[in-house]
Amino acid sequence: MKKVLFVCVENSNRSQMAEAFAKIHGAGKVEAYSSGSRPSGKINPKAIAAMKELGYDLTSHQSKSLDEIPKIKYDYAITMGCGDECPFVIAEHREDWKLDDPKNLDPSEFNKVRDEIERRVKKLISSLLD
Repeated sequence: MKKVLFVCVENSNRSQMAEAFAKIHGAGKVEAYSSGSRPSGKINPKAIAAMKELGYDLTSHQSKSLDEIPKIKYDYAITMGCGDECPFVIAEHREDWKLDDPKNLDPSEFNKVRDEIERRVKKLISSLLD
């Protein structure tokens, strides 16, 4: 299975949703993880609500630091546009998705970011399985 890590500063919005979409769309093919360089310690209620609309329970996730993820070689380390470089994460490929931070957006704008994350995760999974 391919191992993918999604990283953002707080690990409360973008990286959490990306991990969720990777679990949804890559079930049995991708091992997904997320973490943050300065985790907030909680999942943003807006992210929980946005994913609940799609039938995914984000309350089962935890905001965690880079120190709390498995010390393995990842196939991909994806940063979410927040400037994290994750120098201590070993990854075959690194990519920055340059996504806007949705934490202060209204629900409809928040969902646009969520939907863009889903689109990119599906594309990533498709490329990993080719």
